[in-house]
Amino acid sequence: MDLLHCMQAFVRVAESGSFCQAAQILEISSPTVSRQVAALEEQLRARLLQRTTRSLALTEAGQRYLKRCKTIFAEIDTAAAEAASAQSRAVGCLRLHTITEFGLEYLMPLVASYLEQYPQVAIDLSLTEETPALLEEGLDVQVTLSLGLPDSEFVAQRLGQVHSVLCAAPAYLQRHGVPDRPAALQGHRCIMLADPLYPQGWYFDKEAIFRFHNVLRVNQLEAACQAAASGMGICLLPSFIAAKALSEGRLLRLMPDRQLHPREVYALYSSRRFLDAKIRTWVEHLKTHLPGAFERHRLTLEDPRFWATQRSSLS
Repeated sequence: MDLLHCMQAFVRVAESGSFCQAAQILEISSPTVSRQVAALEEQLRARLLQRTTRSLALTEAGQRYLKRCKTIFAEIDTAAAEAASAQSRAVGCLRLHTITEFGLEYLMPLVASYLEQYPQVAIDLSLTEETPALLEEGLDVQVTLSLGLPDSEFVAQRLGQVHSVLCAAPAYLQRHGVPDRPAALQGHRCIMLADPLYPQGWYFDKEAIFRFHNVLRVNQLEAACQAAASGMGICLLPSFIAAKALSEGRLLRLMPDRQLHPREVYALYSSRRFLDAKIRTWVEHLKTHLPGAFERHRLTLEDPRFWATQRSSLS
């Protein structure tokens, strides 16, 4: 027995006062309507309608049940309308994830501007170093940094590329000199940032991988930046971490002709089909604004004022 169909048949009979009229409304036969109502009464073990050859009336139980049925169908209609509107109107809770420092630098400003544009959306932003399972964690969109297109069953929208640059504090370079090529790094104190994408060392090209006995190894981007800025050694930092320290003069860039350890930035979400409006508008927001943020950092990194050279004031 299809309970909802039987309930619908009962409501139509009760409202129209006739099995025949109910059948016409539902576009099924009168015997089918009669069987559905009878099956419903059997299921409930209660008589809902008093029937005679000339009249039809609701029992007291039928009156109560009719009221409940109408409430249920109203809720179903509301749920259907809300589900349909989710594709056209951004509402509800948007659950996001990315790595901590990338999120602080790039996503937090975009969260603020997005919420101004879509005030009916609430955002739950998770910033961790781990990469959680998108569906299992109930996430809507995950921004990932990878070597290429993620091997995933999810939709991946490319948002741009970031890379890393060699940096050191002015004080360190004054004491130890300015290396101008990969081979010149030998003998320098180096800070290693644990990087699962580039685990063996610093990749200058496919043939040249600089391996060293690091003075410090850390697994957190900001810690590596602080260590380098304090003069502990040379560090390879992602552009979005290095740009601020460079512009503030806490670090200087080495070998400015080299952009190392490229990472593709992608937004991952579950499906294109019936895409929720809050997901669609957030991804569009990222695609509109992230390239500009990447470009601002690129210009900072390419500013000669922040490069360490042999002819600089370091000597």
